[in-house]
Amino acid sequence: MSKKIINKLNRKIPPPLKDAVNYKLHLKPYDLFTLDNGVPVYSIHAGAQEVVQVEFVFYAGNFFETKKAIAAATNSLLKNGTNSRTALEINEAFEYYGAWCNRACFNETASITLHTLSKYTERLLPVIKDMCTESIFPQTELDIFKQNSLQRLAVNLQKAEFIAGRLIDSYVYGEDHPYGTYNTPSDIESINKEELEAFYRNFYVNGQLAIFISGSLPLDWQKMLNENFGKLTLSKPHFKLADKKTSPVIEKKFRVQNDAKAVQGAIRIAAPFPNRHHPDFKKTMVLNNIFGGFFGSRLMSNIREDKGYTYGIYSYIENHTQQTAWLVSTEAGKDVCEATIAEVYKEMARLRNEEIDSSELALVRNYMIGIILGDLDGPFHIMAKWKNIILNDLQEDYFYESVEAIKTVSASELQELANKYLVPENFYELVVY
Repeated sequence: MSKKIINKLNRKIPPPLKDAVNYKLHLKPYDLFTLDNGVPVYSIHAGAQEVVQVEFVFYAGNFFETKKAIAAATNSLLKNGTNSRTALEINEAFEYYGAWCNRACFNETASITLHTLSKYTERLLPVIKDMCTESIFPQTELDIFKQNSLQRLAVNLQKAEFIAGRLIDSYVYGEDHPYGTYNTPSDIESINKEELEAFYRNFYVNGQLAIFISGSLPLDWQKMLNENFGKLTLSKPHFKLADKKTSPVIEKKFRVQNDAKAVQGAIRIAAPFPNRHHPDFKKTMVLNNIFGGFFGSRLMSNIREDKGYTYGIYSYIENHTQQTAWLVSTEAGKDVCEATIAEVYKEMARLRNEEIDSSELALVRNYMIGIILGDLDGPFHIMAKWKNIILNDLQEDYFYESVEAIKTVSASELQELANKYLVPENFYELVVY
C-alpha cells in the first residue's frame, strides 16, 4: 500500500507578494460587426452571468445644440412617449422583464443604455428602437420635465460646489463653448416641443450612432440588432468633431459669495491641458496621481491628513475629447480656504523643484496598475475601456502605451512635466462661499 504524502500548509508563512507592475496586462479585443446601414457594433462576448449591456451612443451632446438645454432635454424625454407607447407603457416594458434603461447626455455624445437578462434582449430592442425613431415629446411630459428641472436647479444653485463647478469651466473654456456653458432657469423655461423634435430628427432619427454590446450575448444578436437598427437612416460616426475655439477669461482669480451664512467654501483651481492625443498625456497621468489623484496623494496627505483643512481633495484631468483642463477640487472651512490654496501651490512647487522619491513612485505605479486590473474585471468594464478608446479616436496601442508609461516614466521626466504644467500663473483660481 503506497503512502500518501500530504504537505501541510504553514499558516505562519505568508504567500509571496507580487507587485502589480509585474503583471502583464491584456485588453480583451472586441469584435466589430457592421449593420446594413454602416453603423458599427462593437461586441465582447464574456462573463459567467446571463446578462447583457447594450449601449447606443449618438453624437447628440450639447456640442450640437444651437440653443442651451435642448440636447439634455431631448435625451431625457426619449422614454416619455412614442407614437405607439405612452411613458407608462415604456417604463412598464422594462420593469416587466426586470431590465433597466438609462439615458445620459454629455458634451459630445448622448446615450441610451439597456441592461437586461440575455434571453430578453430580443423583446426589449424594439422598445429602444421605438424611443430612437418614434418619440413624440408630449407637451404634458415636457411640462413635467421643465418643472422638475427648475426645482433641481433651484436646489443646486444653493450649493457652493455646484456653482463652483459651473463657473470654473466657463472661465477655462468660455461660457459660449460647449465645455463651458451652463443652463439658467430661463433656458429651461424657454424649451419648446418644436425645438426638441428638430434636434431629435437631426441627431437621433438621422444621426450618427455607434453600438457597444457586452456580456453573455444571446444567439442571433447580430440579426436582432440589424433587424431593429440596420434599416434606419443612421450613419457611422466620424469619431472626430470640428474644433471649437475656446475663449477663456483674462482674469485668473475669483471669489464669489453665494451664501452669506456659509461656513465653508468650494475651491476649484484649473488650467488648460492637452487632450489624450498629446504625447505628454500618458506620463502626466502618473504625475497627477502623485499630486492629487488618489487617497494617498500629496494634496491629501498635506491638506487633509496634516493640516485638517478638508475631508478630501483631489486633482484630475477632465475627460474631454478636444481641449481639456487639469483641475484641483475641494471644499474647506471658510476661514482656511486661502491657506488651502497656498498649500496646493506649495505642492506644485515641490514637484517642480524636487525629484519624486523612488518608493513614492513605486507606490503610485502599483496603485495605477491595480486600478487597471480592476477595470479589466468583467465584460462591462472591458467594454468601457474600449468605448473610451474608440470615442476618443484612439487605437488599441493607446492602452498598452499607457501601461508602459506607468511602468517606465522616470522621476526626472515627471519633474520636467511638473515644470511645464504645474505653474501657478497658468491656473484659474475660484472660491465660492
